[in-house]
Amino acid sequence: MIFAAIITMWIVLPAMLISVASLSTDIIDGTCMPWGVDSSYAQLKVMIASGTVLVYFAPMTAMLFCYSRIVYALRHKVVLL
Repeated sequence: MIFAAIITMWIVLPAMLISVASLSTDIIDGTCMPWGVDSSYAQLKVMIASGTVLVYFAPMTAMLFCYSRIVYALRHKVVLL
């Protein structure tokens, strides 16, 4: 489970963000416009919200899960000794 979280955080999320960024980038009048091909304001809001969830909340959830498992294991080891 922890290895899946590590792989997701270090490989899957950056690959997904890079692919979304490259698909939504366009050259307009000789200027590169990152995230400039959004067809609507609602789509832009969804992209920003999903990016925030993927970049901030997903890693924080994985870290909280891992640290809670560490604390759980340490408390049970100390109690058993």
